[in-house]
Amino acid sequence: MQQSSMQSSEHDRDQQQPPAQPVSSTDQPQVRMYATAFCPYCVRARRLLERKGIAWEEIAVDGDRERFQEMTQLANRTTVPQIFVGDTHVGGYDDLAALDRAGKLDPLLGLG
Repeated sequence: MQQSSMQSSEHDRDQQQPPAQPVSSTDQPQVRMYATAFCPYCVRARRLLERKGIAWEEIAVDGDRERFQEMTQLANRTTVPQIFVGDTHVGGYDDLAALDRAGKLDPLLGLG
């Protein structure tokens, strides 16, 4: 029982860490996210990037047919968010989170 409460304490501590300070745009590749205002996965992607201290350019596709078509051509996907780091298409939030869990997101963002 003690072990699970220790794990819970470690989890709580990880969740309470303050967001990192934004990294200068000269130190990191440009991050672009095609998104809509209220998409829950877009919200999660924003939170993950904020927690990492990463600035990004957000391209709103809600109600903008041209931007949506641009996103579809670049990503070959029709779901949001679609996230690019430099010239690399990361994918959606699930892809971004998977890279983070695997320890591959920080180096891609220039944080490692």
